[in-house]
Amino acid sequence: MVVSQLGYIGIGVSSIDKWEEFAQEILGMEVSERAEDGTVYLRMDELHHRFALYPSGEDDVVHAGFQTANRKEFEKTKESLLACGVEFQQATPEECENRHVVDMVKFDLCGFPTEVYYGAHALFEKPFNSPAGTSGFNTGVMGLGHIGMNIDENDWDRAFYILEEGLGFKVSDNFRGSDNFFHCNPREHTAVVGRKSERDPKRIQHFMVEAKSLDDVGFAYQRVEERGIELTSRLGKHTNDHMTSFYFVTPSGFRMEYGCGGRPVDDATWQVNKYDGGTYWRSKLNPV
Repeated sequence: MVVSQLGYIGIGVSSIDKWEEFAQEILGMEVSERAEDGTVYLRMDELHHRFALYPSGEDDVVHAGFQTANRKEFEKTKESLLACGVEFQQATPEECENRHVVDMVKFDLCGFPTEVYYGAHALFEKPFNSPAGTSGFNTGVMGLGHIGMNIDENDWDRAFYILEEGLGFKVSDNFRGSDNFFHCNPREHTAVVGRKSERDPKRIQHFMVEAKSLDDVGFAYQRVEERGIELTSRLGKHTNDHMTSFYFVTPSGFRMEYGCGGRPVDDATWQVNKYDGGTYWRSKLNPV
């Protein structure tokens, strides 16, 4: 592998207050810092943050950061990107400070703002403390979860090429005729390439976080229902990663997935399967 995980997501939001409330009271994340430049950082494990909120108003992803294990892998990834014809920009010291990383480059992945870095800021001396009582999230070597990227279908081949040859991802699944689910660690998929459309025009399709227990998911589901937050898919189990999860709408209008129990990938034995549908079962089946 070249990149090792999805390390962080930056979201430009129109309402920091709504997002802070949503992240803490619904998702069970912890605010780790409110920076002077307006950035609000959200924790879900030992790292300084996994999400950064910017008061810039896009209500869309402004960057997704993929981590490399060390300086050597970071340099190797840059070489792989150049070999794929990807032009990247070196981050400024101020940008690295904002992301809380040692070093970083950024580039456009077929319209999706992408970053590669190494050296995430860890805070083991300040244990994660969920304000909603969530027992924790499955992160570590598997990263924060997964992200769905909306890419113009005409650019899919190029996007797949960059993911596989530039960033070192491997195909996980063939879903409805396309190899568009990718992994870079034991998480069954870290990146999903979706279709940008009039119906789904944002750069981000959705993101997923994986809680440690079904009880955590159930309590989150209860909080979503009690607050009247729009559910887009009720509780169910996926065919490919076996995640038990549900989908709902964030304060920025795009969806997220909250789940548990995903099955891991072992590259020594993993074989790509074809899937025509996304769920074993769902309490109320909606398109996802």
